[in-house]
Amino acid sequence: MLGFLSSRQAGLDDPLRLRRAEATRRVLSLQLNPDRDVDRIHGNGINSIDIDVVEGRYMLSGGADGVIVVYDLENFSRKPQYTCKAICSVGRSNRHVHKFSVETVQWYPYDTGMFVSSSFDKTMKIWDTETLKPAEVFEFETNVYSHHLSPVAQKHSLIAVGSKNPKIQLCDMKSGSKIHVLQGHRAEVLSVRWSPRYDYILASASADSKVKVWDVRRAASSLFTLDQHNGDKSKASSEAANTAHNGRVNGLCFTGDGLYLLTTGTDDRMRLWHSASGENTLVNYGKVCNESRKRLQLCVSRGCSPEFVFVPCGSSVAMYALHTGELVTTLRGHYNNVDCCEFHPDYQELYSGGKDCNILAWVPVPRRPDEEDETDGTEKASDSPTASRREGVGFDSRSKFCRSDISEPSVSGRMEQ
Repeated sequence: MLGFLSSRQAGLDDPLRLRRAEATRRVLSLQLNPDRDVDRIHGNGINSIDIDVVEGRYMLSGGADGVIVVYDLENFSRKPQYTCKAICSVGRSNRHVHKFSVETVQWYPYDTGMFVSSSFDKTMKIWDTETLKPAEVFEFETNVYSHHLSPVAQKHSLIAVGSKNPKIQLCDMKSGSKIHVLQGHRAEVLSVRWSPRYDYILASASADSKVKVWDVRRAASSLFTLDQHNGDKSKASSEAANTAHNGRVNGLCFTGDGLYLLTTGTDDRMRLWHSASGENTLVNYGKVCNESRKRLQLCVSRGCSPEFVFVPCGSSVAMYALHTGELVTTLRGHYNNVDCCEFHPDYQELYSGGKDCNILAWVPVPRRPDEEDETDGTEKASDSPTASRREGVGFDSRSKFCRSDISEPSVSGRMEQ
């Protein structure tokens, strides 16, 4: 640490180098924190969680009991041991509560005064956080699996909605109406995600084994359909036959820069794609257990070098190196299947929710003073600190990252067989 500071002071280092190195060290040391609890409010499994990007302070959760909860993650006591309190909730006693399971919750990207939820009761609701009353309700003909607001859009306020109907609905928050339909899938749409790089680019994942990328300004079909064989004519004769997985595709996530797209399917595979071309990078993550028939919420770290992906895998959360496919850590602590996880980029923390009704906080291990002394001499020549050896609850490592491993990402990792 002191070596980084000295180099920065002398003008020898890039200003972001220390930040990336420390962020990487923190992510590699994630453990289940016995001193941090999250109020247990839900009476059934937790399907979705979201942390606001404005303040990084408030977390939403939506459960199979139809309840929505808002948590305050701030530690006002300044004591090591504290509980993230539920400051308000849309419970069963609220007459506006969803009648069935809440599948997706999301903060409005520019203000914590509003959030959106979608449910198996065939509705999507835009909520006023202050009054906990819906400002707008969109009704659909079938169960809603997923919705998403663009984190970067300046010229539109569209919400993409995936449901049991193969058609993707685009709802306009300003007019309160459904303005467009995207047709192309042949089965229920399990997940939709806007690109964090371009205003009008949308990705969708379906039970028909396909992942499509759309430009919503086009009235015609999708831009392209992802092909796991990269257009090998011996395996896929046309785009109509292109499939991203050999099963239902229920997980979808862009990297923070929007250059790559991650997908997971019930074929127990996870794949990384170039979002601009749709090319399969062929990174081999091995078997990624996935038995969920609904949307699976995975996430990617931000500000690290290299980046990491967190994906629910049974009753644990698996952490992989994004561009090499190496299994770095298995985070164990839930008593039942995990359905969602969310990364907090401000503090390099991870929150996960599962069918055991718990939300667990995975927190970096603080840097020890003796560790700083030991690594001071070696960190001067490295791009990032080494992953310290970790022991205790929540960590099961099959790999070790050394200093030479932590560098700018490359897609020349293990190739998919």
